[in-house]
Formats: sequence, structure tokens, C-alpha cells
Amino acid sequence: MNIVVAPDAFKECLSAKKAAENISVAIKKIFPDAHISEIPISDGGEGLLEALIIPTGGKFITAIVKDPLLRNIEASYGILNDGMTAVIEMAKASGLELLQESEMNPLRTSTFGTGQLIKDALDRGCTKMIIGLGGSATNDGGMGMIRALGGKFLDKNNKAIGEGGDALRLLHRIDISNLDKRLATCEIVGACDVTNPLTGIEGASLVFGSQKGGTAKELLDLDKNLAHYTRIIQSYLNIDVAYTPGAGAAGGVGFAIAAFFKAPLQSGISLILDYLNLEKHIKNADLVITGEGKIDSQTLYGKTIIGLSKIARKHNVPVIVIAGTVENNIEKIYTLGVTAVFSIVTQPMKLEESIKKAPVLIQNCVTNIMKLLKI
Repeated sequence: MNIVVAPDAFKECLSAKKAAENISVAIKKIFPDAHISEIPISDGGEGLLEALIIPTGGKFITAIVKDPLLRNIEASYGILNDGMTAVIEMAKASGLELLQESEMNPLRTSTFGTGQLIKDALDRGCTKMIIGLGGSATNDGGMGMIRALGGKFLDKNNKAIGEGGDALRLLHRIDISNLDKRLATCEIVGACDVTNPLTGIEGASLVFGSQKGGTAKELLDLDKNLAHYTRIIQSYLNIDVAYTPGAGAAGGVGFAIAAFFKAPLQSGISLILDYLNLEKHIKNADLVITGEGKIDSQTLYGKTIIGLSKIARKHNVPVIVIAGTVENNIEKIYTLGVTAVFSIVTQPMKLEESIKKAPVLIQNCVTNIMKLLKI
């Protein structure tokens, strides 16, 4: 039996690599002679570095940058084995994973550290960049990122406004005359894990702001601030990309990449599947096993599982999905190539306990699936 094991990360729990290892252990218990291809993947958010750097023989780089609250931290990014292509997972510098729950505040958090990672990659001679947009703690429309690269955001008195989504309400004009000139000749792509626009009911603030610590009123204010930001950008750059699919990714970093870098936004999973040539593995497989922390309505919008399933369906390969949480109203997922979905949690359990027991829960779930297949 040839099995492709290609999970995404189980957020706050297991990396994609660790998830793949535990799935494989369970398969081998029941099918010891199975040929397993472990291919940890990412949709552009958490796990992007592991997904691209390790299989391609690239290297990891560490830099001192600012976290979302402008504290110095060590953050990593990668350079592919061509020596020219940087892979930047913005969550490493500007992600929710860097904050305690009490520190989450999209009014204040900044993407400045992401801009510092981009600058470090430019300093090392990189001429191509893949910027993974996902898992951010921010809602600043990428302002901090652009500021770190030389852009200026000024109020009516020609003074610099502060960091964070709240400061955008004070924005009167921008000055990009000192924006790093190397960006103009750098080939950049934003790898998005969502297709949301920047503003509106499906925008960055109203859809994702609550998980970053924003209250209902704050989210409305942040959405209004981003709309104001959009108008300023339009007037100075003569570009309208607020409703480009993915502009709302990472609290609006997708918008900044499209507006300031004039770079495309691409489905993260599509990009990664291409880089890893996953179709070659899937078309010769008997089964694909994938998974992630939660299966819900958002899974249908460009996430890892759908990208994999579309390829598998093309080659008539069944796809089994495992997840920590499986919500209701996911019926459409079965029309897109998924064969079956299983929750690894089989009894009432607190979140903290399920996170702690995730490796065992994954192994138990996959072992049972394999026993059924063996019959």
C-alpha cells in the first residue's frame, strides 16, 4: 500500500512534521509494509518554513526583530537551496503565537518585525521572496512592515503616526520616497491562507479580529480605520486592491504586499503543492491522509485539505481527514474530493488536555482507521 501522509499543523499543538510522524507510526502498526511518503505541508500560515525549506534542502536564518508589541525577539526565516529565494513566515515575527492571551490587542500590534525579516533577506542578496500570510496578531494593514522598509505614515501635522490598527485613523499622507529600492527588482509573492478582502463584512477586522483580542466595537473601528487607510493609499499610489482576494490576509498584510510591492497574492496551498510537486506523489498513491486542528466552514476557502483533495480527486485517490475539532455544516467538503473526516477526540475533554494528548489521540484515531481498512 502506498500512502501519502500530508497534514497541516495542528495549531497550538503539533507542527505539520510532528503530526505526519504520529500518523505514520499508527499506519505502520497495522500495515508494517506500507510505503509512506511523509510530506508536511502548509496553506501559507503556520508551518510554511518547514514545508518548503526542509524538503528542498534550504537553510534557516535567524534575525533579531520586533515582535507584535515591539519587543526584541529572535525570529527565523528560510532561504531555498537556490540561494536567492527567501521564505518568510510572517507569524514568526508578527504572530499570535508570540503573545500571551492578555497581550492580544489588534489596536496596538504591529507588523514591523515582518518588514525587518524582509530587509534581512534583501541584505543577504535574496531577489525572490515567498511571504506566508497567516497566524498574525495584527490588524495594521501592513503599515508596520512598510515602515520597517523605509515608508512613512504621517498625520495632518506631518508627524509619524503610531503603530497598530488604531493609529490608522490618524493617517493623512504617506511618503514612500525612502522605501527600500531593492524591492522594485525583487520578485515577491504573498502566500495567502484565506481569500478575504481588506474591509467589509468579510474583511480582515470583522472576520479575524476577535481571535486577535478585539471587542465587537473595536472591530468596527478597525474596519473603519482600514477603509480610511485604503482611501489614502489609493490617492497616493493610484491603486485599488482592497478587494483583491487575500487582501485581508494577516490583518491586511496581503493588501500592503499588493499595493506597495505590486506583487501577486496566491493561494498558499497551491504554491506549496507546486513547489513540492505533490501531484507526482498523489497520483501513484492508494490513499492520502491529511488533517489539521479544526475542520469548519473556513476549510472550504483555499485551505490545505481542499487543495490536496482536488488533486486526489483528479487521480481517483481517496482522502481521509483527521482533525482535533470537526464542526457542523461541512457537508460540502465531501463534494470536493474528501472521502471521510474523523475527529481525533472521541470523548469529552478540555482543550488543554486534548492539546497535551494530541500525539496519542492522533495515533489512536489513525490506528482505528487502518484496522477498518484492513478488513
